[in-house]
Amino acid sequence: MKQPPKWFTPEQWAAVPAELLVRQVTLHVPVKGWRTQLITVATTPLDPKSAPADELAEMYRRRWQAELFIRDIKTTLGMEMLSCQSPAMARKEVLMHLIAYNMIRSLMWESATRAGVAPLRLSFKGALDTLRQWRPLLTLCGPAERKKIWERFLSALGAHVVPHRPGRAEPRAIKTRPKNYPLLTKPRHEFVEIPHRSKYRKSDLALS
Repeated sequence: MKQPPKWFTPEQWAAVPAELLVRQVTLHVPVKGWRTQLITVATTPLDPKSAPADELAEMYRRRWQAELFIRDIKTTLGMEMLSCQSPAMARKEVLMHLIAYNMIRSLMWESATRAGVAPLRLSFKGALDTLRQWRPLLTLCGPAERKKIWERFLSALGAHVVPHRPGRAEPRAIKTRPKNYPLLTKPRHEFVEIPHRSKYRKSDLALS
């Protein structure tokens, strides 16, 4: 018998069925400028009426949005490098990022609902910048003006609508080039600097 994965408990592994009936659907994926691709998807919804092929194709196309949501948490909110050193504090740091992300998404949902826009059409980066700009005013305003300012804040938040770009390519690439410096792999007092490609040397700078 195949060994269970490490993250499975014996009870969970015992509950896994020996066989699983799936439905195989071939999807046509037309992308402007590209050849039409044929993709085969195996899915557990077996009824073609409750789960039509075109809806499955749309769900498959939108799977990339999950990657974009993770990018919002890691890059936009700055969770790419954790500053805590212990595992317990690192878990708390990740949890705080997730709480902040969910709160911002809740604000975007409320703002988009009032503006009559699909919530996923709002820019997460634009919402974060708007929140940072309005935070001092929201913090310092009195109870009498808070409701009026809150309404204006939600209106400003809903103005960051991204264009509708179905099938847009999202390559894993960066626009700007990183600096051509070596990585700091040792403590600073032990690190020996490698000359940069501009051919400068510390001794030359000291003599000048």
